[in-house]
Amino acid sequence: MSFTSLGLSPALLRAVRERGHAEPTAVQAAAIPAALAGRDLVACAHTGSGKTAAFVLPLLQRLQGPARQRGWALVLVPTRELAVQVGETVHGFARHLPQPLKVVTAVGGVSINPQLMRLRGGADVVVATPGRLLDLVDHNALDLRRVALLVLDEADRLLDSGFADELRRVMSLLPARRQTLMFSATFPAAVTALAQTLLNQPVRVDVPEQPAAEPAPEAAAAEEGTPATAHTLAAIEQHAVQVDAPRRTQLLAHMLRAGDWSRVLVFVATQYATEHVADKLRRQGISAAAFHGDLGQRTRSQVLADFQDARLQVLVATDLAARGIHVEGLPVVVNYDLPRSPVDHVHRIGRTGRAGARGLAVSFVSADTEAHFRLIEKRQGQRVPREQIAGFEPTEAPPERPAAGGVKGQRKSKKDKLREAAARSRDNPA
Repeated sequence: MSFTSLGLSPALLRAVRERGHAEPTAVQAAAIPAALAGRDLVACAHTGSGKTAAFVLPLLQRLQGPARQRGWALVLVPTRELAVQVGETVHGFARHLPQPLKVVTAVGGVSINPQLMRLRGGADVVVATPGRLLDLVDHNALDLRRVALLVLDEADRLLDSGFADELRRVMSLLPARRQTLMFSATFPAAVTALAQTLLNQPVRVDVPEQPAAEPAPEAAAAEEGTPATAHTLAAIEQHAVQVDAPRRTQLLAHMLRAGDWSRVLVFVATQYATEHVADKLRRQGISAAAFHGDLGQRTRSQVLADFQDARLQVLVATDLAARGIHVEGLPVVVNYDLPRSPVDHVHRIGRTGRAGARGLAVSFVSADTEAHFRLIEKRQGQRVPREQIAGFEPTEAPPERPAAGGVKGQRKSKKDKLREAAARSRDNPA
């Protein structure tokens, strides 16, 4: 299939060619015709599969027609970095349109005044994070009643509890008659159910990849809420390295030197850990920087630019970077701390192996986190063999593999403790 067969305008086809896209990806081939037809859409495809172009191209074409007369397009994203990248993509594809469009990117962490100035006279496309969007609404800079097209990128993140209040208010201000497109790499069952309440007879697009490894036997018995649409990332080679938790930084430095990796994205659990690990790496002569939400926007942008241009070898980040950045040709992702959920694991390792390239994802697994990594394997339906690095062999043995009940049940429940106390009381009356 070619982009021409999708029904795109000559101006957009020219921009597609200039950006080096020879033919549409699977998600683009499935989503673009439905979006051009005005249908609501839920699209689930692996990271790096071309989801951004899958909604930007039809959005731009529809704004050249009657949809532009009805209003403007709003793209909501969960992070500032993703907003900037989506905004750049919109500008890139719109460059040859016969009717130039006004595109505004609005994010927090910077002064609102330049964004208010840009929005004078309105806009055709606004790419925003929810918090800053509502700030602009409160300043009377935007009228959400005139939104004709709504896109939720990384929709599962926007629909979860962290953005619930902001998104609820945004949705209450939108017109009932609009087109809504939702895109993400994962749609857990609860999020899918919520999405259905916001859409009108949506087209469902699922673009799975073929498994890259033998599925874990427990996959079929996954618990309720399993992200069944979290597609296996076949282009990513996964490794699980066993190591004692206190030796992870030393092992990371060793692997950075031995692997000769040009750039590595390292995920940790807390903002403190980003600074702590980055500082330890710098002391060993490795160029590293921290990346987290408490950094000013200017600092965040500069750190990302340095990493993109390989002036930094290592970026140590919280899950802020799991969805918010695209680094061209990123070869390696390291889970220094394991992600809290299998969904986060999909998004983390999806920063590598993008756009058809190969990638490497390394997870550090200690005795205390072995059970949690088994759960990640179970949910993604893929077993990752354990490895050890000479000189860094763990001294702490992981607990025995639990029986069919899984991790749950290893600790006594409150009810069990009460029963035991009652039994002791019967056996030893006062």
